[in-house]
Amino acid sequence: MKHSPLILASASPQRKFLLRRLGIPFRIAPSRISETSRSREPRALVLELALRKARAVAAGHERGLVLGADTIVFCAGEILFKPQSQKDSARILNLLNGRWHRVYTGVALVDVSSGISWRAVAVTRVKARKLSAAELQSLVGKHMDKAGAYAVQDRSDPFIERIEGDLDNVIGLPLAIVRNLLRKAASLRTALA
Repeated sequence: MKHSPLILASASPQRKFLLRRLGIPFRIAPSRISETSRSREPRALVLELALRKARAVAAGHERGLVLGADTIVFCAGEILFKPQSQKDSARILNLLNGRWHRVYTGVALVDVSSGISWRAVAVTRVKARKLSAAELQSLVGKHMDKAGAYAVQDRSDPFIERIEGDLDNVIGLPLAIVRNLLRKAASLRTALA
């Protein structure tokens, strides 16, 4: 990592916080790509978007490793992104209310100099607590910048009852996957040296 700076292709405060826990220095360079896609399969979608983000940022650098990530929520056959409005926030929260759903995060790491990329997906099962209409209304619009319109890391958010799997994934960056992808990049560099 000393000779290849790590660049996070995201302005997400949650991703910055999680990545700092690895103790690896990094810079921030948000991708600002369009997150539209024709893909309707959750795994394929998050992998595609994470790689597009990482490649977009990599195109503007001469060296380094670029880390891209994308998180969605999947419930009742529907892919849920960040809410687009207060009305959409209410719709999403009502759909999730009292139900199990899955959180998918795609992670992509691109080596700028070689163009080689590594990708992986984390999936976590999450159960939303069944809240009353008034309790749900108090959450509407509170987390407009989060897929699924909730924030599991917000201690004052009572929405999530149970998590089966990686909490870091639900927050937006599965650190076990990040570590694994960084190891793969380091192994390639060692092999090429």
